[in-house]
Amino acid sequence: MKYFIRTFGCQMNFSDSERMATFFEQNNFEPADKIDQADLVIFNTCGVRQMSEHKVYGHVHNVFKKDPQRKKIVVVTGCLAHREEFRKRLENKVDLFLPIKDFPKILKLIEKNKTLLKKLKATKLSHTLEYGSEENCYLKIKPKYEKKESALVPIMTGCNNFCTYCIVPYARGPEWSRPFKEIQTEIKKLCPYTCKDICKDITLLGQNVNSYRDNEISFPILLNTLAKEFPKITFRFLTSHPKDYSDELINVIAQNKNISRQIHLPIQAGSDKILKAMNRPYTQKYYLNLIKKTREKIPEAKISTDVIVGFPGESAEDFQETVKVFKEVKFSEAFLNKYSPRPGTASFNLKDNISLDEKKRREQELRKYF
Repeated sequence: MKYFIRTFGCQMNFSDSERMATFFEQNNFEPADKIDQADLVIFNTCGVRQMSEHKVYGHVHNVFKKDPQRKKIVVVTGCLAHREEFRKRLENKVDLFLPIKDFPKILKLIEKNKTLLKKLKATKLSHTLEYGSEENCYLKIKPKYEKKESALVPIMTGCNNFCTYCIVPYARGPEWSRPFKEIQTEIKKLCPYTCKDICKDITLLGQNVNSYRDNEISFPILLNTLAKEFPKITFRFLTSHPKDYSDELINVIAQNKNISRQIHLPIQAGSDKILKAMNRPYTQKYYLNLIKKTREKIPEAKISTDVIVGFPGESAEDFQETVKVFKEVKFSEAFLNKYSPRPGTASFNLKDNISLDEKKRREQELRKYF
């Protein structure tokens, strides 16, 4: 039996897919080089951007077009798996919609469904691993690292912020931090590679990574501990929220040379009015002060960011506030996104009153400044 995973979206999704790969291979599946060769096809989806969603529709349709008799099992997991209108649109082309945290249940679900079991030409599936019933137990699975020299290690998942444009809190649920000892153990298992000078770079992942907390261990404490314990590894982290980007964290980065000086700090908009409409609890002044403090402590720091252009109600004057931030900060990199309404979010009910042409124009103007 062969499996194929197609991943969309962020690094967190790619990290999740690495764990899925281990799960299948430890349960007697083999990786397929192409979708056409697979008995089981998994789409690990991202619903943050409309473009990613359209790609999923296209890929699922292509599988169905090539396999109209439905001989393959098609599974959708990730951000889009919970959305009712998405499921309804693909219900005749997808066999299972499964939230990522429930992924270890997939074989039991197939086993209970005689139609799906028949597709795998099996009467019994082997369960070589059980990961328990606790929350987010799938993170206990050792990943099949795609790049051993630069590993992805999730430390938390979910989000409590409810930015009005964002689907993540609904798709991933509330913030949940992995136990520190579990994270430490995963990194220690990379040490044999480190000794051979293979694994040199680890990115700590979370939807709001610097809100991590395991009892008394905050994110700055975790980062400082790991940096000192594994001095040959360069540590990075994604993604930060300005409200949780603290002086303590800045000091930890400054004091440890093996923490990357490339710091990603999404602003999303420069206008205080738009930030409030986005439910981003900081102001332009607060954000710029964070950048100032960072550069005072870490002069070599390179700052990257995320921005949404054309959020409902963003006037030309509001947009110029974003331009002002770009001119002042001089970002090393910026990920620019044209606003698109996401079903289930608070902003979905707002009038999308900025034309696509104007969104494109604003995007191109910002590109002049980095």
